[in-house]
This record gives sequence, structure tokens and C-alpha cells, in this order.
Amino acid sequence: MRIPTATYRIQFTPQFGFENAKAIAAYLADLGISDLYASPIFKARSGSTHGYDIVDATQLNPELGTNESFDALVDEVQSLGMGWLQDIVPNHMAYTSENLYLMDILEHGPDSSYTDYFDLSWNAPFGDRQERILAPLLGDFYGASLENGHIQLQYEENGLTVNYYSLKLPLRLESYTKFITHNLGKLTRTLGRNHPDFIKLLGILYILKNVPSEVAGKQRQDQIAFIKGLVWELYTTNDAIHEFIDENIETFNGEAGNSESFNLLDELLKDQFYRLAFWKVGAEEMNYRRFFTVNELISVKVEELRVFNNTHSLIQKLVEEGKFTGLRIDHIDGLYNPIQYLERLREKMGDVYITVEKILELTEDLPEDWGIEGTSGYDFLNYVNGVFCQTENQSQLDKVYQNFIGSRVDYASVVKDKKHLILEKNLAGDIDNLALLLKNISSKYRYGNDFTLNGLKRAIAEVLTLFPIYRTYITPDGIGDSDRATIEKVIHQAKEQTPLLQHELTFIEKLMLLEFDNSLTQTEREQWIYFVLRMQQYSGPLMAKGVEDTTLYVYNRLLSLNEVGGNPGHFGISVADFHSFNKQHQANWPHTMNTTATHDTKRGEDVRARLNVLSEIPDEWDQQVNTWSAINRGHRSHRQGFAIPDRNDEYFLYQTLVGAFPFTEQEHTSFVERVKDYIIKAIREAKVHTAWLRPDSEYEEACTSFIEKVLDPAISGEFLEAFRPFQQRIADYGIFNSLSQTLLKISAPGVPDFYQGTELWELSLVDPDNRRPVDFEQRRNYLSTIREQVKTDILGLIQELLNHKNDGRIKLFLTAQLLQARTNYVSLFQDGDYLPLELQGTYANHIIAFARREGNQTAIAIAPRFLTSLIQPGDNPLGEPVWQDTHLQLPPGTHHTWKNVITQEPLQSTETLSIGSALAHFPVALLVSSAE
Repeated sequence: MRIPTATYRIQFTPQFGFENAKAIAAYLADLGISDLYASPIFKARSGSTHGYDIVDATQLNPELGTNESFDALVDEVQSLGMGWLQDIVPNHMAYTSENLYLMDILEHGPDSSYTDYFDLSWNAPFGDRQERILAPLLGDFYGASLENGHIQLQYEENGLTVNYYSLKLPLRLESYTKFITHNLGKLTRTLGRNHPDFIKLLGILYILKNVPSEVAGKQRQDQIAFIKGLVWELYTTNDAIHEFIDENIETFNGEAGNSESFNLLDELLKDQFYRLAFWKVGAEEMNYRRFFTVNELISVKVEELRVFNNTHSLIQKLVEEGKFTGLRIDHIDGLYNPIQYLERLREKMGDVYITVEKILELTEDLPEDWGIEGTSGYDFLNYVNGVFCQTENQSQLDKVYQNFIGSRVDYASVVKDKKHLILEKNLAGDIDNLALLLKNISSKYRYGNDFTLNGLKRAIAEVLTLFPIYRTYITPDGIGDSDRATIEKVIHQAKEQTPLLQHELTFIEKLMLLEFDNSLTQTEREQWIYFVLRMQQYSGPLMAKGVEDTTLYVYNRLLSLNEVGGNPGHFGISVADFHSFNKQHQANWPHTMNTTATHDTKRGEDVRARLNVLSEIPDEWDQQVNTWSAINRGHRSHRQGFAIPDRNDEYFLYQTLVGAFPFTEQEHTSFVERVKDYIIKAIREAKVHTAWLRPDSEYEEACTSFIEKVLDPAISGEFLEAFRPFQQRIADYGIFNSLSQTLLKISAPGVPDFYQGTELWELSLVDPDNRRPVDFEQRRNYLSTIREQVKTDILGLIQELLNHKNDGRIKLFLTAQLLQARTNYVSLFQDGDYLPLELQGTYANHIIAFARREGNQTAIAIAPRFLTSLIQPGDNPLGEPVWQDTHLQLPPGTHHTWKNVITQEPLQSTETLSIGSALAHFPVALLVSSAE
């Protein structure tokens, strides 16, 4: 198995395809990257900016380039000795006309060859729901969309379709009869009954009415293609038939302002295997499983072996050819049976590097039987971020936040409230489906005879709301100890909080723990298991939408902690817990990924590094934020006695400005626009005053107007004069946090992962802001110059970088030096023991230090933190005058001659090592010693 030394995430788009990646491959190799880490590259919805809306996993995305340009990129990557880690998407595909598998189902219904491909109510093994598949893709109510002429019938070579802007859905075969027979008498009079083409048309009608019901699959498709071909031939060769069909199209499409004229099209649409609906309908009625709450992403039944084999055929081919050397699995928790999936994947792909996108809570472990190398790194992100949050100032930050917004806030209560909100507003239809399934099971047992659908729904909602982790992994083979403990704890809490649902909750617990009655038939056991596996698929979406996409925009005490997979109710991470986490990784998951930024993170890694500084200076932050608010009071709008933005959103905004404010004045104009776009997304996600389901344009416009005013020097000179000095101080200290974070990521157990562009300062906000184009030419030029200067005068270079920290070259230099060390000492960093080091002296709490040891080699990482009390703004945390008597205890048996691989300087030690001498010229250190 090829284990990456370091990965670099590329976001492929139609504007950045295979040829663009080929042009930067040599730069990545020079930086020290061992493996290109690619966003999904399979055929996706046209214009996709992320690749997760796949329409065909058996083809490469033609918008990224040709097969030849892909092969050329692979050749370039391999010639540089690099591997290729590929992000794959087993859980879902795009609900779009370009998804030919889905279109086949919508056209042929149960006779389609692909009905088992998607997670539809039709496929529920213990249900008899055959209602039309919901197509909640309209931007307005169905009736309004129809009568405004936005839904239109169209005829072309492939047949009749219903079009709604770019959406194009096929009509079932039976609809052709209704369409062709409309006003057929006029065509009879025009052509005459004995005209050969009219006779052909009658023959087509006869065939349409007599397609044998037992004909299905490929045979049915062939017959329909034959019939469509006959109609098209008549349409293109006979002017009268051409005119007849065009007139029918015009008639069916109705006349705006004439409601009755749309009856024909309305009746035709009622005849389809699908039901066009307003997109908001998807929140309350849903008969297919989605990715989270996204109607446009329909879930795939990858648990079906045929589906698995087809959707992974190209992936397997590229693995076998050595083009993919690793796989990253997107949204593993969405799958029906993740363990089964991973076993099949390992069997099909062989000994290839595999990680999964998996959100782990702080004390949660990855299942050890998954047969993979680890996660994509959110767990590491939150630990390494949390260790720069000064935990002892929690109560002070609480007071600052609660005094500013004027109310007390309990994080756990907010989470529960927001989960309930999501269940009621966004996942109501999905919970209805679970409740109906549970009702069918309970009705067969005397102790479930009196359960109502409403009671079961409330019980399910309570259980899902209280779930402390993304999901459990119960399988038909049984339940693990940790999952059992989780379920028992959740049910106990649910009973305490909803005592009127005791019996329903007891029944759910019995099912979830697979406590089968001896009297159950095999079918009834399978029905229990089906419910349990289904239930498990919804705790993850609820956590994602309730916490990540709602609570993290509402609970704003310290935004650096509001990150994917994070728990902002837990104020920071102790050094001891950080060490414990790393030791556990080295023991169990030595090749897991360590990331600090991804395409999904809420804010850039250097934004978090800045915001963590606020945890060190709560009193000053309190003074500043209240001063700013007082200055800006006149810029707020008012509605019915309430100010806009409200105090919570204003607090959120000030942290955003402190964290993301650009280093250069040239970026100011674009920054204002970026923040305006961001705040709209943030307040809609918060779902307090506005939301995606119910936008409040007045509140949103008042917020963007507030931003424009406070960031306009002509209007808000007083605010900017008060804001900029403080913000620049935070940015200065944030730089050192960023450098320490970079060191820890690269030297800790695991594979360091870099999101595109983050080798310079990364001050982006949530997507799409973090998917802006990256200036690779600038980075290539910076690196080339740095490489040359390292050879001639490295200390002079370091001094220059320290004098010009704002341009980000210092971070690029550090990254390149550290990755060079990882390459030079591969086994030390991949397999070496992890040894926490004891710090002593005045500023012991301001250093994080550990050793990596393998055989006779040892490396020591030294990362400072909490520098606001050590140095003045603009100073550097270097040398004995700053660090005084602070020192670390070296591991027993360590040689006393070291080399700082960052500065290339030698260093001598005794049984202890002075921090001041280790940090004489650079703010962090990585020392390597080989005991001869």
C-alpha cells in the first residue's frame, strides 16, 4: 500500500481542469506534496463547481478535459513520483435531466431497468407505496408555475418531454396516445384516412395501446425507441403531421392568463410516474432519500451489489491501472450499511489507501473493524484548533458574549432546539416515513397495538434529537458495545424528557438493540433490522443540519470553535488531551489524514488562528466590541422597535471582520462584497430572522446595508479608526498561531493534508468563498525564490520573511521546510512513537512539544501559543529574552546534538533543552537527532 507523505486537495471545476492541474503538478512536488488529492472527477451536472452532483460515475467529467488530458495529467503526476488520492461519492447522484438512470425510471416507472438504483419508496421492502416519485424542483407552486407558462411540453427526436427551465423530464409511453389522439380529426381531414402516413400514425397508436405489460427492461426500451423513431420519421417527412404535432404542443402548453387552457397539460402531468412540485414540498413530503436536505441530490442504493459494481467500475479500473493510489469516501454515514460497503470496497480495490469522511465527536472512536486507514481529518482539525483556545478564560468569554447579546445561552439547549427545528421544517417528510414504517411493525404486536402514528413520530424525533454522535453502526449481525451504550443512554434521556412516551421509547429501544422476540418470523426480524438501519441513516443528516448548518450560526461565543465536527460548547482542548489524541492515532490510525482546511470548513484555517487570540484577551475584546457597536449604532435599521442586525448577528459579524479582514488594502472592495454574500448565507443558515425556506428580504437587505456602511471609510471613519489597530494586532498574533498549527499538522501522527492555496494565508469564509481561484503562479514564484535563498543565506531569508509576514511567504517557507523533513525522514514520521514532552519554567503553558522516535532517530516539535502575554504587537517570540527559563525535558537516551530542519542550524543540549535557544531565529522549531 502506498501511504502518502502529504496530500494536496485540488478542486476541479470547468475553469480548472486536468490541463490546469498538470501545469501545477511540478510545483506541488517541489513543495513536498506526495499525493494529489482530487475532488470528484466523474461526470457531473453541467457547470458543477464541486463535482458532488454526479450523473454518471462510469465516465470522467468531460467538462474537466478529455480522457487524453486526464491520462497526460496522470503521466505527469507519476513522472514526479506522486500518487493520486481520489474523492468518490457512493451515497448520491444529481436529480437532473442529465442523470440518464433516473430519467429512465421517470419514463418507464416500474418497468425501468434501473428501479433498484435509487433510494425510492418503491424500493422499500416492507411497504406498498407506489405513489408518484416526487420531483420537488420547481421554484414556485406547481399551479403558478403551470399557469405562468414555466412548465412546457416539448417535442424533439428523443420524444416528448416536460421542460421547466433547464430541467427536462421524459413522458411515459402511455402519454403519447393522449397527445397524438388530441384533435386527430383535423389531421384526418387534412391528410385523408387512406394517406399512407396517416395509416402509419394509426398503426403507431395501435402499437402504443397494445405494448404487452410483461415486456420490461431492455426489450421495452427497444420497443419504445422503435415507436419514437417512427413518430419522428413522420414528423420530419410529412409537413401536415409536423404542423399537427406543433399545434398540439402549442395547445397543451396553454395560454398565460387563461387558466382553463392548461387543463390538458395538467392532466398529462398527472399521468406521469413523477410529480412536479414546489421545492419546499420536499421538506414535508418526501418519497426518496436525499443527501441531507438537498432535493437535487438523490441517494443511491449502493447496498445493491449490481449498483455497487456499476458505480465503482471505472474507479476499480483506474485503481487496477495504478492511476488512483488512494480513495477518500464521501459521507460514509449516509450509507445503509457502511461496514458492508467498506468490505466490498476493500475486496474490489485491493490493498489501496482508503480514508472516509467521518465526523467524530470529541471522545468518539472510529470503528476499528472498518479495514481503512482513517478519516479525512476533521477530528484532528478540531483538536489542533482547540489547543490554541485559552480554556481558563471560558467564563469571561461567556460573560462578554451574553452581556453583548443580552441573554444567557446554553449550547446544549440550542442544539436540541435547532435539531427539533430541522425535524419540523426540513426533515418532516423523512420522519413521517420512519414513523409509518415503525407503525407497521408495532401494529403486529400486542404491546404496540395502541401506538399512534403521531406518538411514534414524536418518539423518533426525541431519540434522533438527543443523539450525541452522527450515527451508530448496527448491522444484521448485531450491535457493538459502544452503540449499545449510546442507545441506552439516549433512550434514558428521552424518557426523562418526554415521560408520556415511555412505551413508545421502550419499543424503539427494543428494536434498536435487536432484542428479538422468539415468536418473530424471519420476515418480521428482517423488518426490524430494516427499520434500525433506516433509522441510523437519519441521525447524521439531523446532526449536520441541526448543528453544523444551524447551531454554528446561532451560538457565537467564539467562532473559531464553530467548525465542522466541532463542539463549541467545549471551550478548547487541553495539551494533555491533545497528546492523548495523538497517541491514540499513532497506536490505531497512524496513516489517518490531518487537515486544517477543506472545501467544507466554515472558515479558513488562518481565520480560526486569528479568532483564537480573542480567547487570550477577553477583557480587551469586551471593551473593543462594545465600543464598535456604540459607534455603529446609527447604521442599524429598525423594524417594529427591533434593530437590524440583531445583537447576536452583529457579534457574529465583528468576529468575522476580525478573523477575515485582508492584509492588503487592494482587497478591500472585494472583501466587502464577500462579507455581504457571506452574511446572507450565515443568517439564512441560522434560521432566526430569515431562512432558505422563508427568506426575509427586508432583514437581509438591512444586514448588507449595515456591512456596506461600517466598511465604507467615507461613512465609518471613526469605526475603522477604532477597528483597524486592534484587528491588526490580532492578525499579528494569529500569524504565530498559524505557524504553530502548520508545524503540529505536519509533525503529528497522520498524513498532513493541504487544501488548495493554504500554503499562503487562508482567510476564506465558507463555500463558495473558499472555492475561489488560486493564484498558483504567485506561489510557484515565491517557492522558487525561497528555494534559491535557502541555499545561500537561510537566516537572512528568515529575517526577511519575518519582516514581511503579511505576504504569507513565511508560511510557505515553513511548509516547504517541514515537508522536506517528512520526505527525508519518512519512517520516523509515519511509524515513529509519539512522546509528549514535559515543559518547565515560566512559560511552560505557552509551549506544545512532543517527540517522534523510531530506532535511533528522534524529532522534536516545538510550537508556541498564547503569545499576547509574552510579546508586544509587532515583536517576534524569539530567543532567551522572551522565553527566559522555559525548557523541555528530553526523552531518556536522546542524543544531545540536534539539527533544526527549519533553520538548518545545529543545536546542542543536555538532558533539557532551552526553548529560547530552540526558537532563536524562527517562531517554531522541528529538531532532528540521530543517535550514533
